[in-house]
Amino acid sequence: MAKANRKLTEATVLKPHKPTPDEEAALTAYQARRAKRSSARIKVTKSKAGSAIGADHTDLTIGTVMLMNAMGTASTDFMQGLLTQLSNAASQRREPDEGAINFMLAVVNGIAPRDEIEAMLASQMAAVHMATMTFARRLAHVENIPQQDSAERAFNKLARTFTTQIEALKRYRSDGSQTVRVERVTVEAGGQAIVGAVSAPGGGGRDEK
Repeated sequence: MAKANRKLTEATVLKPHKPTPDEEAALTAYQARRAKRSSARIKVTKSKAGSAIGADHTDLTIGTVMLMNAMGTASTDFMQGLLTQLSNAASQRREPDEGAINFMLAVVNGIAPRDEIEAMLASQMAAVHMATMTFARRLAHVENIPQQDSAERAFNKLARTFTTQIEALKRYRSDGSQTVRVERVTVEAGGQAIVGAVSAPGGGGRDEK
């Protein structure tokens, strides 16, 4: 009996999983997202001289280019400066937190900045999000009313700031352009009202003879 059970267990373990239609759709969507986004990451290297942050790639040049692309820049100085700032914002201790830095970098990469200004705004959004979640955690573990009020105020301010940042990014990407739709009602003699966008005819709006 024990031998039969062992064979049944082995057969169950070795049987490959057949994805369901929902799982197949999820895999397809995942592959499509990965194809559109750079997989830029950093790694923290520790030595006697201290810790250093660099591209997590077997080819340093390609890894650096991918990091710059994720930040919407062609400047290594900008990339290195922003990485340092992300590291300082993500790390709570003296040692760089590789996981937290890569999370913030993933946020920036997901926003897909087109230039340095968008990259800086995306970095600030990542930092504000992390601070928001920190105070959300504190709000869930308060021990008294003053702690609750303090955490709630900070959480609300940060959440509003994040919303403002999203609107600022939208305005910057729109280049300040606005679309104005003008509509009027025209009733021709003996006809029906026409409602909708109306463009003026050539010749200043008067019929040419």
